[in-house]
Amino acid sequence: MTDILGLEFEGLKAFVSEINEPSYRAKQIYTWLHKRNVSDYDTMTDLPEGLRKKLTELAPVFVPEIKQIRSSNQDGTKKYLFELNDGQLIESVLMHYKYGYSICISSQAGCAMGCSFCASTVGGFIRNLSVSEMLGQIYRIVSDLEDGGRISHIVIMGVGEPLLNLETVLPFIRIITSESGYNISARNITISTCGIVPGIKRLAAEQLQVTLALSLHAATQELRQRLMPVAKKYPLEDVMNSCDEYFRLTGRRITYEYAMIRGINDSDEDARALIRLIKNRNSHVNLIPLNQTGKDLMPSSPDKVRHFQEILAKSKINVTIRRSLGNDIDGACGQLRRQYKDTSR
Repeated sequence: MTDILGLEFEGLKAFVSEINEPSYRAKQIYTWLHKRNVSDYDTMTDLPEGLRKKLTELAPVFVPEIKQIRSSNQDGTKKYLFELNDGQLIESVLMHYKYGYSICISSQAGCAMGCSFCASTVGGFIRNLSVSEMLGQIYRIVSDLEDGGRISHIVIMGVGEPLLNLETVLPFIRIITSESGYNISARNITISTCGIVPGIKRLAAEQLQVTLALSLHAATQELRQRLMPVAKKYPLEDVMNSCDEYFRLTGRRITYEYAMIRGINDSDEDARALIRLIKNRNSHVNLIPLNQTGKDLMPSSPDKVRHFQEILAKSKINVTIRRSLGNDIDGACGQLRRQYKDTSR
């Protein structure tokens, strides 16, 4: 069977030709799937009945099943737990800002990165998601929006390391930004990485105009590899050089994500080390109040986070403190998935 939702338009045209249908049917099907968010062929009223039956048999549309939704009483954030066809569980988060809806989606089932402060890595890596499984998270949540709203921003920052699944991520971006589809601006898509140097370089070469966010979390190689095992394979100097290449080829400034961890990376000296690292780079620092994930690490106090921000700002570093959303619903990556598994045993 053909995974039709994950086909780019040229691939869909080829499929339509293979099943002996006129080429213009591809545009109709693509519009139904990606612009109108319709997965039931019987609803595609401008397709003849014979074609609808053929598509149902040869190319059924699979969308993730919602297993659980948690809604925040504090800020309206929604955490979705999805089950895929093979029983794997993934998470997505819907956030409501003044500018509209933003969605954080997963790119893998499980994660191999082993970061000490993240719940996504518990249980390890299982498999990459497909294009349709990434799209399905968005389309399913769009269908669930009670106000008929539109997703304006996408963050690929959920479970998994997206740059280890570029064979899926790249066509996903091309489909979701297609004018014939959901048509989100590439500039409103952020890809977060732990620092996979070959992936950063390949993404730079694509020049897709998406925002690259580096999960930095430490300004020295020694501390970073304590927190993030991937730093042993990709040293900080190499990661920063690849980020420089991304900026040179795309003109898009890098966002550096920095989770504030009490007593680990939140001292004045840590701030000064961060300034030395990025002072002459076109960048933005996003300080993240750490979500507690049941591990020993604790978040820095709000006062400490603000003080850290002030040190950076005095050195003309572009810096913001990320608004913390979904704390009352375990908004951090991997938390809901892990809890569901634990309670289902």
